[in-house]
Amino acid sequence: MRSIRAAAVGAVTLSLVLAATACGGGSSSGGGSNDSPKELTYWASNQGASIEVDKKVLQPELDKFEKQTGIKVKLEVVPWSDLLNRILTATTSGQGPDVLNIGNTWSASLQATGALLPWDAKNFEKIGGKDRFVDSALGSTGVEGQDPAAVPLYSMAYALYYNKQMFADAGITKPPATWDELVATGKKISKDGKWGLGAEGSNLSNNIHQVFVLAKQHGADFFTADGKPDFTSDGVVAAVKQYVDLMAKDKVIAPGNAEYAQNQSLSDFAKGKTAMVLWQTASATFKTMGMKDDEWGVAPAPVPSGTPGAGKATNSMVAGINMAVFKNSDNLDGATKFVKFMTSDAEQKLLNKAYGSIPPVKAAQSDPAFNTQATAVLRETLATSAAALPQVPDESQFETAVGTAVKELFADAANGREVTTESVKEKLAKAQQQMPNK
Repeated sequence: MRSIRAAAVGAVTLSLVLAATACGGGSSSGGGSNDSPKELTYWASNQGASIEVDKKVLQPELDKFEKQTGIKVKLEVVPWSDLLNRILTATTSGQGPDVLNIGNTWSASLQATGALLPWDAKNFEKIGGKDRFVDSALGSTGVEGQDPAAVPLYSMAYALYYNKQMFADAGITKPPATWDELVATGKKISKDGKWGLGAEGSNLSNNIHQVFVLAKQHGADFFTADGKPDFTSDGVVAAVKQYVDLMAKDKVIAPGNAEYAQNQSLSDFAKGKTAMVLWQTASATFKTMGMKDDEWGVAPAPVPSGTPGAGKATNSMVAGINMAVFKNSDNLDGATKFVKFMTSDAEQKLLNKAYGSIPPVKAAQSDPAFNTQATAVLRETLATSAAALPQVPDESQFETAVGTAVKELFADAANGREVTTESVKEKLAKAQQQMPNK
């Protein structure tokens, strides 16, 4: 999921906006050929304000790797809108990169294709051992009980960001901790062209992330214990309705947000049009968009009551980016060395500072940069109150089907059509019918 980041890489300070098939035979989708064991191809997800910004962040590190190992890495930064389809095409054609980034929520789906290198104990040992990584990050690397299909690279979590001046102008002295408080706060602010909360109603992944958390808070899951879709249970329906009702009933989200899909809610926040956003690791966004660090605050995302924690007090999904290797790469040794380099303590500190994310490598988290206003809440959330999205083979289809259902419900709300328990259940039933395992 795209979010926004900012940081320094080497001597160059860059403001970033962030925002889960080996090449032996070349790649019709842009991977290129890899005839030399001294060369790798790498598809990186678009973490920066632009593809060019990502190249400026990553290329010095790839040059460093080449100097250390003699292996040249050919980089392609792939936009999020294309990434999953590009990867799925590569898994069926056998043509793609040696190493790639994936959204961590896709791990189980891509694992099911059989195209990715399993990270068994032997492969983990080559990069320093599995115990170097944080447990919550490892929980989003594939189906439980199987060798992971990927290695954690960047970890992220959702939090509530708020505009201090807009709060002060409305007489609000502290950020809301519960949903009732958030709605009350939002109603105080939602007037005179300003709105309480921003959303991205057409962003399918963001929709999934929000309703997944709310379902947890309602004591529900989107899948049964044996991995079957269960989209129409009372808890899931209530969760989706609660989220859409922030626009439809509570009227703290602007109707125009139903069409947002490309960080527009963050732009509204930075411009003082919206007082709050629920977003993952967004601090660098605001700097990129001209906000000063003292103009915004960050707090844990809301829970029904009490404080965030496990179970019904879950307030974030475990967000992040994983690194995977296509197992038919003609340079598996070089690919493994590259993963080891990118997940080394030094590179983890550097890259996660650049993207405003949290290192999934334990030793790298000791850096003071990961205990600032921007990151302390995220670290605590990942450690105590975040849950991994369902690690099931049909997860990517779930994101598309249910994410689209929520998008359509936001469109109904924006156009004045009533959103009812029945209409929510109908949309979710339609989504469940689209799943391979109904």
